[in-house]
Parts: sequence; C-alpha cells; structure tokens
Amino acid sequence: MKNNIKFLATILIMVPITLFGQKINKGQLLQDIQYLSSEELEGRKPLSEGSLKSRSFIKERFESLEMSSQYPDFTQYFDFQNQREGKKYEKAANIVGFIPGSESDKLIVVMAHYDHLGRRGDNVFLGADDNASGTAAVMAIAAYFSENRPLHSMMFVALDAEEMGLQGAKALVDDFPFSMEQVVLNINMDMISRNEDNEIYAVGTYHNPYLKPLISEVSKGRNPILLFGHDEPGSGRNDWTRASDHAHFHDKGIPFIYFGVEDHEDYHKTTDTFENIQPEFYTNTVELILDIIIALDIGLIKM
Repeated sequence: MKNNIKFLATILIMVPITLFGQKINKGQLLQDIQYLSSEELEGRKPLSEGSLKSRSFIKERFESLEMSSQYPDFTQYFDFQNQREGKKYEKAANIVGFIPGSESDKLIVVMAHYDHLGRRGDNVFLGADDNASGTAAVMAIAAYFSENRPLHSMMFVALDAEEMGLQGAKALVDDFPFSMEQVVLNINMDMISRNEDNEIYAVGTYHNPYLKPLISEVSKGRNPILLFGHDEPGSGRNDWTRASDHAHFHDKGIPFIYFGVEDHEDYHKTTDTFENIQPEFYTNTVELILDIIIALDIGLIKM
C-alpha cells in the first residue's frame, strides 16, 4: 500500500501540463441541469412521467455521443419493493453507457442518480442539486471521454431510485455485466452544484488512502476548495460511506470516491431549484472532478 501511495504521488510529474483547463461545455452543462430540474419533469420520481422523460433525455445524449452499452437501448430495468410506501415498483431503469479503454479492459464506473422525490400532494420537489447536478455532470464527463478515449474502459451510469434506498445501485451491482473484479474505481456524484463556503468533498480516501496524494495534487490551488473526510468509521452521521449509491460498490470491496457538498438549507425541499444553484461553483466543480478522473485514469493504469 505504501508503494502505491508513493507511486501515485509521482504520477502527475509525467502528466502533460495540458491536463488541466476547460474541457466541458459549460453552456450545455447548465442547460442540462436546468432541464432535468424543470417543472416539466416534476422531480423525476421513479416511474413518473417526468422520470420517463428523464430516461429518454439521458439515453438520447448517450446515443448522440456514440457510446455503446451492455444493456438493450442503454437501459437496465429492475423491480424493487418500497417498504415505506408498501408498494412494488416495476421497470425502474438505470441508463448505462460504455466507452472501451485504449489500454485496459479494467473499468472505472462514473455515476450519479437521476431520480428525486417528485410530487407530494401540491408540492413538487424538483431536485436541482439533488441530483440533477450529478446527472448533468455524468453526461458532460461522458462527452469529454467520447472524444478523448480513456485508458481504462469507462461505464457511465444514471441511476434510478436512490431516494428509495439506493435501489438503482443495488440493481447495477447485482446484475453487473462484467466481473466485479474488473472494476478498479467507482466515482459517484451526488449534490455538487452549490456551497456557500466554496467547498466540495472527496469522500472515500480513508478506505483507499493511495488515491489521496494524486487527488490532492490535482486539486491544489483550484476552485472550489476540495476537502477530504466524512468517511471515518464511528463518526455517525458524519460518515458518508453509505450515504449514496457508492455504498454498494464499497460493499464489494471496490475503491470509491464520492463527490458531494454538505447539506444546505434547501436539501429535500421544494426550494432545491435551478435558480438556487451556483453556476460558477458548479461548472468549476465538474471541471475539477473531470481532471481528477483523467489523472486517476492515467495513474491507475501505471500501477
């Protein structure tokens, strides 16, 4: 492990200066989060009309990027029982795209959940930060790698039913189209578009310390400020190890990095709207996450 840490810490010496800089279409990114959190989609509750529209939107983008998929029409269907509602949901759907690596068939899985709370009585929970932000980021990062082939194979996943108990991630892991031993890293993004302190967390290096030096190097001097933590066992609600979809990959022993912000005043409220995101923070965050993924793609291939 110590050798891994030292090795990854020196990788950036070999990475071209051009690694960093604008690589995403900021206008497209903001248009995507605005549409995904629009009133038309009514908060994207699983199996709702808004959810079906979200699926089509993401599938069409993956198709336009000329990605392939291990699932017909980019769609992994699954059923689950919602214990809180006492209701069975049939044909919920993860949307899955794939880009083969140029040097390895090992996998990096990049994902975010696209569902939210939807309509509850007269209230509509649009879920801009939670998690239209992560979903739009998945599409932006996929767009980059569709034009700049990664070294590792990469799977891009928009997950359903996170808000109902991480059901989409569970379905993906239970019906994964490759051996789980091929997955070298899971990247999860959940709530990344706003923070009053200009901070974003990279969670998971407590469990996977060899990843920390490279992530630290990439994020040095960048906006937003990248922090580590929220992953130490025994810290109660401050431990985010099981807070989102990456939990099911962690349970399989797969290294993960979860990018997210601290909860804000609009978390799970009707006020989590596009108007309340911070566009500059959001676009800077997605560019930072992309640069970290690029560096990890290079670093892990050399281990």
